[in-house]
Amino acid sequence: MLRKKTNGVAFGPRASLAAGAGRGEVVDRRTFLTRSGLVAGSAAVAAAAPAGLVTRKARAQSAGASRTVQTVKSVCTHCSVGCTVVAEVDNGVWVGQEPGFDSPFNLGAHCAKGASVREHAHGERRLKYPTKLVDGKWTRVSWEDAINEIGDKMLQIREQSGPDSVYWLGSAKHNNEQAYLFRKFYAFWGTNNGDHQARICHSTTVAGVANTWGYGAMTNSYNDIHNSRAIFIIGGNPAEAHPVSLLHVLKAKEQNNAPLIVCDPRFTRTAAHADEYVRFRPGSDVGLIWGILWHIFDNGWEDKEFIRQRVWGMDQIKEEVKRWTPEETERVTGVPGSQLKRVARTMANNRPGTVIWCMGGTQHTNGNNNTRAYCILQLALGNMGVSGGGTNIFRGHDNVQGATDLGVLCHTLPGYYGLTTGAWKHWSRVWDVDYDYMLGRFQSKDLMEASGVPVSRWIDGVLEAKENFQQPDNLRAMVFWGHAPNSQTRLKEMKTAMEKLDLLVVVDPYPTVSAVLHDRKDGVYLLPAATQFETRGSVTASNRSLQWRDQVVAPLFESLPDHTIMYKFAKKFGFADEMFKNIPVENDEPSIEDTLREINKGMWTIGYTGQSPERLKLHMANQHTFDKTTLRALGGPADGDYYGLPWPCWGTAELGHPGTPNLYDPSKPVAEGGLTFRARFGVERDGQNLLAEGSYSVGSEIKDGYPEFTMAMLTKLGWDKDLTDEERAAIDAVAGEKTNWKVDLSGGIQRVAIKHGCAPFGNAKARCVVWNFPDPVPTHREPLYTSRRDLVADYPTYEDRVMYRLPTMFASIQQKDFSQDFPIILTSGRLVEYEGGGDETRSNPWLAELQQDMFVEINPRDANNLGIRDKDMVWVHGPEGAKVKVMAMITERVGNGVAFMPFHFGGHFEGEDLRGKYPEGADPYVLGESTNTAQTYGYDSVTNMQETKATLCRIERA
Repeated sequence: MLRKKTNGVAFGPRASLAAGAGRGEVVDRRTFLTRSGLVAGSAAVAAAAPAGLVTRKARAQSAGASRTVQTVKSVCTHCSVGCTVVAEVDNGVWVGQEPGFDSPFNLGAHCAKGASVREHAHGERRLKYPTKLVDGKWTRVSWEDAINEIGDKMLQIREQSGPDSVYWLGSAKHNNEQAYLFRKFYAFWGTNNGDHQARICHSTTVAGVANTWGYGAMTNSYNDIHNSRAIFIIGGNPAEAHPVSLLHVLKAKEQNNAPLIVCDPRFTRTAAHADEYVRFRPGSDVGLIWGILWHIFDNGWEDKEFIRQRVWGMDQIKEEVKRWTPEETERVTGVPGSQLKRVARTMANNRPGTVIWCMGGTQHTNGNNNTRAYCILQLALGNMGVSGGGTNIFRGHDNVQGATDLGVLCHTLPGYYGLTTGAWKHWSRVWDVDYDYMLGRFQSKDLMEASGVPVSRWIDGVLEAKENFQQPDNLRAMVFWGHAPNSQTRLKEMKTAMEKLDLLVVVDPYPTVSAVLHDRKDGVYLLPAATQFETRGSVTASNRSLQWRDQVVAPLFESLPDHTIMYKFAKKFGFADEMFKNIPVENDEPSIEDTLREINKGMWTIGYTGQSPERLKLHMANQHTFDKTTLRALGGPADGDYYGLPWPCWGTAELGHPGTPNLYDPSKPVAEGGLTFRARFGVERDGQNLLAEGSYSVGSEIKDGYPEFTMAMLTKLGWDKDLTDEERAAIDAVAGEKTNWKVDLSGGIQRVAIKHGCAPFGNAKARCVVWNFPDPVPTHREPLYTSRRDLVADYPTYEDRVMYRLPTMFASIQQKDFSQDFPIILTSGRLVEYEGGGDETRSNPWLAELQQDMFVEINPRDANNLGIRDKDMVWVHGPEGAKVKVMAMITERVGNGVAFMPFHFGGHFEGEDLRGKYPEGADPYVLGESTNTAQTYGYDSVTNMQETKATLCRIERA
């Protein structure tokens, strides 16, 4: 709902400037870009900057005096595209910005959010100093007092209830080095009760994709879409969520005449570009994909040779797909068989095609089934491991990929090593601490090796009966470190949980909804973190490329960089000397470069070992040398490298691996960025071979499939003689012949395997059947809150079970019929103007002016039946007793029986305006109800991803 204020002051002085209030001025695009800091015409200045920083002379407008203006390269802090921001800094003040025209990712473009990021650093609505709640009033405190008071309370909780009673919620807004230190921090605290936004956005992607072919990440890149002959987008709206990515999609559409197919319950701005728009019922993704595959198999359009060589389990998929006739598919999804046959033929006739998905496919109780089904579609078509193909998974936040890779999760250490004894011993070696010391930080070995509570369930960690909770005590302290609580479901219960806590700590540039949702009078602290423009470090884009941010300005107000705050707490808790043993610290700030070097030392599993600070800085300084489609440097100091050294970047930096642009592509040697499917699941299953057959990377000396590399395998092949004495000594120090490529700190095993043309992780088949998941073959299951009671018997959900230490409900909810009282399906999603929970973007006057009202989209038929007119205020009731008061938008974007709300709003709760509860001057310009107040219980059967795309509601006039 885009509305422009026609007169009056909307939000105060800054907003009146944005709106041109009092002048009757209409803000056009050029005016918006200019006033928000996007200065046209000087981007080329930054092209030759040797380290992301150049200077130029500028003339002062008033006195005509000459002064020096620095130009600093950074990366946008919003979505995962990784757009370069070129900041102009005058005497320490960020005075202007422009997009990076040399960046292979944004090609001189910005979306509205990216165009206004300068306001993020200079914004007047930020937290300016530490505060705490005293008798219901925000009171200023010093950093020293805040650290001591919080630390004393946490140590008391630790003594009384154990380290697991403090929850450390991290952030996709941390850079890689901060994310790594945060995961290391709560390991040293002695708990796995930590997590970040990936749990509630793409955890089902990571689980589903990694368990299909080895790595849980985007396989190709935004740029590689240029080579696609067909583009299939499901559950994603990049036109709003990742606007700059649409440049790459449309390039393929126009250049290759690639048909664009968009499958979504809602006619989005992305769907407006589609050649084929498929509207389907929310929560029926698996049925939709199986319906497409029914036509592919029925017509023999699958790539039989690719399947024979590189895929295991497709026969079992064919058996499941047989039941998804056009009639059954239409019964479940609402899509006619004739349309799906047309989609199937289009994909079959236009190869390679790429499949793209976002949170519309992931945020379901069977989200892991959805993501695996998408992968299987590509395997059937032979679209994997090829330029223009792949599964291009568009991640959300700017570093959600990196924070996931660095292990800010409740179920793994950095690099997806897991929580086994071997994983802890590996990281203890990397950290140069005794394993027994780390074991002593935890309450028990069992808890050390048990998955913690996911962020989606922290509410239950507070409210669940203690006897049902598989840890010594309930959660008593909660730390929101760069996380918007309104991005989570069940906000009414979250309010209760917040009020029950002993301690609530928010570390963020903005107060967030955490400051106002509850009715607490004390026990709440707000600590001002610096933005990413006030520090430096690396950040991983959705395509696995790492980019280096230089510091634009010094931290403003009394804010501190996140890693400095971590160090202060580590000192308070008494483990700073051990945690930062090999990371220099100056003025309480750990070295970012040396933190990355420690990451390089330990992250062998996914190849975060070759991206040294020096190499990343070299890439940022020479962006203009990289091809805009292949991402490969053509000459220059980074000649032959792929931009950002997309992981895996094998071996040490000295090995000089160029990075891997497209995963699983055997057409290149491994040493030049080629790869096979990972041998992660053994070599045989039910007497069938799980290794590749007759498929291998160019230059491989093993002309067939092979398992992952160990020292014993090198010896058997006679390749052990290629190891240096130093490498052999390091291998012997770990486990001798049993040492594998993941825990060899010398990198010798990887180096030798690659020397002989092999992938260190082996060469296997992708598996369509994940035998260790609740549904080995992806299966359609009705949502817990379904309006289709006639389908529950045929497609029931799971039985209730214990997951991640907590009882988790499935069937006990679905067996109740809510559809009579709550007949409309409720789904949610993004807007182009805002991002995440919206605290930052709704505090930006340039963006706040563009979207001022929280709303619900209602189909005209439903609206007419309910007596609701456009712009009426309505109540949206959820089946668990919560409600939100929002403005109605009557539109055919949503189908009959479906309603949509964006999830970026907060600051209102069940009709109550909470503006007065914010610290003075820190309330966002725009407030509104959170859709997640009305969203309901429901969690994925593998990852506990929250269900936000298919619940029920009732709508009535307010």
